[in-house]
Amino acid sequence: MRTLVLAAGKSTRIASVTGGAPKPTLKLAGQTVLRHNLDWLRQSGVQSVDLNLHHQPERIRAELADYPLQIRFWEEPELQGTAGSYRNLQADERVLVVYGDNLTRFDLRAFGAQHRAPVSIALFDPERVPNTGIAGGRVQLDSNGRVARFQEGGREGLVNAGVYLLEPSVRDLIPAEGAYDFARDLFPRLLDQGVEMRGFELDGFCLGLDTPESWACAQSLIDSGKVRIA
Repeated sequence: MRTLVLAAGKSTRIASVTGGAPKPTLKLAGQTVLRHNLDWLRQSGVQSVDLNLHHQPERIRAELADYPLQIRFWEEPELQGTAGSYRNLQADERVLVVYGDNLTRFDLRAFGAQHRAPVSIALFDPERVPNTGIAGGRVQLDSNGRVARFQEGGREGLVNAGVYLLEPSVRDLIPAEGAYDFARDLFPRLLDQGVEMRGFELDGFCLGLDTPESWACAQSLIDSGKVRIA
């Protein structure tokens, strides 16, 4: 299994906090968001990652120069979208996708153990799991745990946590060129074509860090002890 960590975004909505730096290089609880994510992966048994770059790639390379994990960097001259970056890996095996500018924790081994469909999506209940209120795509599951509906920006159902397991057959349904997104483009298309997707409800936390307000909320959750990263 390969692991793709997405870290190419420009972080424009949180620019007042980043000062123009890539969001994954900002520090929370003593170290950068990106290192927190790589720590989580390494502790879960991941030995190497592919990491896509676009905005200030040299800064992210420097941040990870001494990190004890095999990292393959992929620079995108033009942003390819989340699913476009996955497509460009040309992976012929299962791929774990993690959004490198969010901060998420749950049992990745359990996530892998329940994976038995072309796509598995990590989800959380916003009323139960600590989160920063960022409105990700809403997902409704049927009684067997299959995705019955996917709505970007909806208000009902569980929230997409931005962690996926994908079988290589999925890649064939992504256009060969141009930017393409998982939540906005690929997942609705898979539903329309009857491709099975399953949800995995996480029990840790999911801190979206897209805006100054969500960043402040994450800081508050950590400072109060409601979220423990280490």
